[in-house]
Order: sequence, then C-alpha cells, then structure tokens
Amino acid sequence: MRTWYRPMAARDAHEPHRAATPLELLFDLCFVVAVAAAAAGLHHGLSENHLGSAVLAYALVFFAIWWAWINFTWFASSYDPERMVAPGKQGSADVPYRLTTLVQIAGGLIMAAGVPQAFEQNFTVITIGYLVMRVAMVVQWLRAARSDPPRRACAHRFALGITLVQLGWIGRLFLPESLFLPGFLLLAALELLVPVWAERRGPTSWHPHHVAERYGLFTLIMLGESVLAATTAIRAGLAAQEHIPILISVAIAGLVILFSLWWLYFDQPAPAGLDRLGKALSWGYGHYLIFASAAAVGAGLSVAVDYDLHRAHLPTVAAGLATTVPVAVFLLSVWLLHIGPRNRGVAAAGYPVTAVLVLGSTFSGAPIHLTAVLVAGLVAVTVVARQRGGGAAYGDR
Repeated sequence: MRTWYRPMAARDAHEPHRAATPLELLFDLCFVVAVAAAAAGLHHGLSENHLGSAVLAYALVFFAIWWAWINFTWFASSYDPERMVAPGKQGSADVPYRLTTLVQIAGGLIMAAGVPQAFEQNFTVITIGYLVMRVAMVVQWLRAARSDPPRRACAHRFALGITLVQLGWIGRLFLPESLFLPGFLLLAALELLVPVWAERRGPTSWHPHHVAERYGLFTLIMLGESVLAATTAIRAGLAAQEHIPILISVAIAGLVILFSLWWLYFDQPAPAGLDRLGKALSWGYGHYLIFASAAAVGAGLSVAVDYDLHRAHLPTVAAGLATTVPVAVFLLSVWLLHIGPRNRGVAAAGYPVTAVLVLGSTFSGAPIHLTAVLVAGLVAVTVVARQRGGGAAYGDR
C-alpha cells in the first residue's frame, strides 16, 4: 500500500540510474524568472552607463538567486522521498516533500519580483522571498534529522545555521546605508560557511553524478537565458527597421559565442572527486562564476545591440567589455573547474589564452565578432586535440 508520507532516509551516494526529477526541473525553470530579471537589470544599468553600480547589484542579486538554488539542489541530492524504486519506475508522491518544495519555488518567485528594487539597493522584497524559501528549507532539514539518525547532528546544524543567517538578513534591512555592502558580504560569507560547519558532523550522501547533471542543466538554463535576452534585443531593432545588416551580423556572432560556450562546458564531464567534501564545495561554489557569467553574456549582447542602435549611453570600450568580460570569466572558470590548471595539454592551455585574447578584442573595434571567432577557434582546437588524442583532449586532470 502506497502512502503520501514516508521517512526521509538518506539516499545512496552510489545509486544507479540517478537522474533529475520533474520536481527538480520545475524548480530550475521557475528560477529562470529571477535570472531573467537580474540579467535585464544588468543590461539596463550598463546601457545607461551605470557600470559600477550595475555590476555590483548584479553580483549581489545573482548570489541570492544562486545560493537559494544551491541549497535545494544539494539537499535534494541527499534526500528525496520520491526515490526511484527501480529503473524506469517512479516511487509514489511524497505530499509533504512536494508541498515544501513548492513553497520554496513560491519564495523564489517572490524573490524574482524584488530584483528590480534590488538594483536600487532595496532588498526588502528579495529578503521576504528568501525568508519563505529558508523557512521551507529548515523544515526539510528538520524532517531529515528526524528520519536519518546517523546524520541527525549534521541536519540540525544545517537547520540552525540557515535560521541564524536568515535572521541576520532580516536584521540587515535595518542597518544604515553605509553598512549595506559590508553587511551583505559578511552574511554571504556566513552562508558559505554553513555547509562546511554542518558537513563536519557527518557528511550528507549527495550523489556526485546527480549533482553534476543538475549543475549542467542549470548552465543550460543560463545559456538559454542569454539566447533569449539577445534575441529580444535584436528583434526590437529589426522591428524598428534600423541597422538591419549590423544587427544580423551581431545575431550570428552572438549565436556562435553562445553555441561555443555550450560546447566548451559540456566537452569535458565534471571532474572526479566530487564525493569528497573539499572538492565538492570548491567545484560547487566556483560555479557561481560560470552561472553568473553565462547569464551576463546575454546582457552584454543586448548592450551591444543598444550601442549599434545608438540607444546606449556608454563609451565604445565599455560596450565591448559588457560581452568580453563575462565570456572571459566563463572560459577561465570552466578551465579551473573542469579541466584544471595543472593540465598542460594544448587544448587546456587554450582556455586562459583565449580568455586573454577575448579581453584584448575589446579594443579591436569589433569585439563581438572577434570574440565569436576566438571562442569558435577554441572549440576547433579541442575537437582536433580530442581526435589526435584518441578521445582524450585534456589528458589526466
């Protein structure tokens, strides 16, 4: 007899046939709203030549989005009552788990609604959305503590740490404006330390391959958001019948860039060792740069369109940097996290070299087009290296 409630036992870290669930995919898709709002804020801020404030606001807002996604993703990799009972057979629905996750999704949508105000340093709505998500997350951890005695101390630490830091986020709303940034950075650092502190009492049983798949899927969403942002900007220009040849060339170059970034990220699987806490944390935390830069590429391409249509109010170099900087950050982050700086193969060395050349293309007069040529060239190098190496482009990592 099936039941709508079951103990939240820890999942097997080596469970076969582990894949993302429909609920996890829904969670990711709902977060697209928040990411799109953050990218739109970055686009408009850069186009108005508010470079410093726009980049800072984007970094802070994206941290909130990213960290909320991380919290759920790693928890669901260790605990998920709707487990696969056998290949191809889905377990029965666990109503409390589903409802708690849907509450987290609702909190994420509230957070998305507060993104525009956050770009004006008003984090009230985002904090409310965060509160909704974190209360639900604490409930999940307390349920895990009740059902999983071997990891009870760890789960209690997660619940306590999340609660205390969330109280800090609420308290930060009452700080003077001069303490806004220091307070945010302090609380962000404490957020990052909670998993380190909790996992020392007995690590949770996250599934390395499942986590890698979840990160890959979210990277796809970030790249998809960039495609959407760039397409929307180009469509607006075409509708106005302005500079059509230039817009078409930017569209082609933008697609080459985004397709190349997809290729380079997924050309090499996640590195080995994600079953170790230190490696898992460095790899997982490092993806902040991959996710944020992938979404920012679309904002940069939108800025390039605005500049070509004479709608942007920023210098030529700044307009180019809006795209070249996130592309360079993406390349360096993938190199560090997926390939490893110790790898001395030609294809591996191509990542940092191409990143430097991409930054240099900012001053070329055609940064978008030259960036497209450079990243496509890196893809070609990795393909040739893989063919010559018998399927291994980078060797040992």
